[in-house]
Amino acid sequence: MGDAERAARAAADRGKGAARKVEQSTAYQWLVKVGLVFYGIVHLLVATMAIRLALGMRGVGEEASNTGALRSLAETPLGAGLMWVVAVGFLALVAWQLVTALIGFHEFDGFKRIRKRVSAALRAVLYGYLGLSAARIASGPDADDGGDAQESLSEGLLALPFGQVLVALVGLAVLGYGIAQIVRAFRESFNEDLDTTLTGKALRLGQAGFIGKGIAIGIVGVLFLWAALDADAQKAGGLDKALQHVLNQPFGTWLLVALAIGIGAYGIYCFFWARHAKHA
Repeated sequence: MGDAERAARAAADRGKGAARKVEQSTAYQWLVKVGLVFYGIVHLLVATMAIRLALGMRGVGEEASNTGALRSLAETPLGAGLMWVVAVGFLALVAWQLVTALIGFHEFDGFKRIRKRVSAALRAVLYGYLGLSAARIASGPDADDGGDAQESLSEGLLALPFGQVLVALVGLAVLGYGIAQIVRAFRESFNEDLDTTLTGKALRLGQAGFIGKGIAIGIVGVLFLWAALDADAQKAGGLDKALQHVLNQPFGTWLLVALAIGIGAYGIYCFFWARHAKHA
């Protein structure tokens, strides 16, 4: 073994040791719980907004999305102070998933461990985005542009060489992630993220949540594919636009209410997750 390889291995071991110390911190574990609770609240707010959209009760400027839910929280009496708590909670989730990506899932072997660690790293990106969104909202309306990030992303990609291909790849990745959530529901593999095993009504609730979330994310992926096919960035969109497309379908009101119930079920599942979060 060469000197460079030994140094790299020693650095990796030091990193894993530091990660394990973080995992054992009581304050850190409580911040993870806070983050998961707010993640659940965000989904419950999105579900409520989706039902309001289905019933024609949508407010002016209301957006049934994660950032829309954060803005709704910012309008409560606690306002900006609450947003900073939310931001810290989500950043704790980032640390949690990064640590998990580094040393977690040791009970699995081979490809399954690699796949789960990659999934943890991707969740860290999502939580980081939400944490930064909460911080921008807490900083005031000038810091929160409120734009359609998905449309902006597709517009930027379409301007690049092979832009339609890039947007299509994003769409396929998002669609694949949505399908993966539905598969997790039927395989009950979300139990692997908990320090317990859900059964009975709690299990069914978790399954409904992952199915609802998976369908919603899958529709977002389809919108990206549609934008790629027509080279039209305006056809891409996030969760709010996806829910509006559901509403415009035959029996759209009932479909949207059912989807909202699923998203709300995922929000409640997050409370179970907060109580039984598995640490590496």
